[in-house]
Amino acid sequence: MDKVQAALLEVRDLRIALSTRRGSVEAVRGMDFTLARGETLGLIGESGSGKSLTALALMGLLPDGAQVTGSIRLDGQELVGLADAQWCRLRGNRMAMVFQEPMTALNPVHPIGRQVAEPLRLHRGLSARQARAEAIALLERVGIQRAAERLGAYPHQFSGGQRQRITIAMALACGPDLLIADEPTTALDVTLQQQVLELIQALVAERGMALLLISHDLAVIAGAVQRTLVMYGGTVVEQGPTRAVFSRLAHPYTQGLFAARPQLGAGRVSGLRLPTIAGTVPELADLPPGCPFAGRCPRTIAQCNAALPPPVALGEGHTARCIRLGDNV
Repeated sequence: MDKVQAALLEVRDLRIALSTRRGSVEAVRGMDFTLARGETLGLIGESGSGKSLTALALMGLLPDGAQVTGSIRLDGQELVGLADAQWCRLRGNRMAMVFQEPMTALNPVHPIGRQVAEPLRLHRGLSARQARAEAIALLERVGIQRAAERLGAYPHQFSGGQRQRITIAMALACGPDLLIADEPTTALDVTLQQQVLELIQALVAERGMALLLISHDLAVIAGAVQRTLVMYGGTVVEQGPTRAVFSRLAHPYTQGLFAARPQLGAGRVSGLRLPTIAGTVPELADLPPGCPFAGRCPRTIAQCNAALPPPVALGEGHTARCIRLGDNV
């Protein structure tokens, strides 16, 4: 019998509170998941659902004033409450992040060679000459042509796709156990999106890293990860193997996301407008005490507002938080 692979990352009852003009509000509410080495996990949801805050919490990069409770364990080490010096030893070393916009992730006043080499010198203690050689190899691996000649170039001298490849090289410099990619293809055209995704997948498989891929693009998630979490209002409303989640679409919010996908030629053929989810995403302070999707959901009844529904098991590790899953509505 195969041994169950130990979790690299364990997140239990993660809660993130932010200070707002209306007081303290919970932006992430009781999040739970695990991620093993070599495993790929997707996180999807609308803007404001808590995806990026979750990633920042995992990296210890939350804004000042944010309060974190619950547990985040990396290889058994508790990260919640970790001192800044300890976070600095982990970030860029055992865990790394590819950000959505490479121009904000790269320092505009330093050449890219220095930026890729920095984690190698900081965490692995390489000499300047060794770090330079490693940086060239990394840049070549991610598809930067004539890397040795371009080490002295600055971020603005590269295209958007090239800049994203450079940030991936930086993230992979020290061979992290965990790679977090937060909307890594949003600023790229379709062709470059596919190239960057294929590059990330190849490197994850090659190096045996765990990958957390955050995206609002359902097609990206469908083809890139083994398991998927669907977030709304700071809560995971559905999760499971990607194949099971995408084939069943159990939660009304997941159904709404899929129905609202643009499909080439669909409107022209049917003459119908693109479906939308009713209402708007409420402010954090206005989220209902029960299901966060209550009110926008066409199935809403009084009990939906009473308490957060528990996860309902649907088989194959697939769960959804909805008290009306079995109703014919």
